[in-house]
Amino acid sequence: MKNEYRYFFAALMFFTRIPCPRSIVYQKGDLQQARRYFPLIGWIVGGISALIFWGCQIFLPMSISVILAVIAGILATGAFHEDGFADICDSFGGGWTKEQILTIMKDSRVGAYGAIGIGLMLLIKIILLYELALFGSSLVVICLISGHAISRWVSSSYADTWEYVQDTDKSKSKPIASARLSIIPRFFMLLFGVLPLLLFMDMALFAFIAAFTAYLSKWILGPWFVKHIGGYTGDALGTAQQVSEVIFYISILAIWSW
Repeated sequence: MKNEYRYFFAALMFFTRIPCPRSIVYQKGDLQQARRYFPLIGWIVGGISALIFWGCQIFLPMSISVILAVIAGILATGAFHEDGFADICDSFGGGWTKEQILTIMKDSRVGAYGAIGIGLMLLIKIILLYELALFGSSLVVICLISGHAISRWVSSSYADTWEYVQDTDKSKSKPIASARLSIIPRFFMLLFGVLPLLLFMDMALFAFIAAFTAYLSKWILGPWFVKHIGGYTGDALGTAQQVSEVIFYISILAIWSW
């Protein structure tokens, strides 16, 4: 249990700006093992966004409440995944070869492709959540928690499917790429990813369909990354999280509209 406690806070420290206990002594390999808790971190980040949305919509217009909820999620993570998505847009937009793509990806500056890409990503996310709010505030709350959880499961599962391609000695994602998880940790990672779908109650079956649609994005993006750069990077994992989260919202909106 002490190890699991340490693994959880390793995940919380790596993926959020939430303060962690200073008494915890981290060990080599903790972050790799902590991947089982990445979807659980989604509960926390999604819960923060949902709480801000629920509180704001009592006093403010729905559109403003949605924007503030998205901002809260970005602040909670330090734009960790959004930054990865912007880097992927820049590198694949401006690079033609594997070497060019990886070189641009390491550049900390944001170019036109990255700025446009992240702007459009945030725009579609805000519009989707606003459209979902028309079906009820509670739907947005549930979607935020579920979307953040399932997308982190999808993103984390890349590390158990494909190979890491950047210089692992200099990358902050090195611990994640060091080894693949065994069956039991993968099961718990999946469990933490799908449990929030039960919040949909009698519509949970449709939520599982939406989650499966989000998971299918892995088998489009993943092979695309492999084709162009030979595997995944930390930025690719951030992109996978952002894309699968949006696809989950799109699927829920399509199902509820139908």
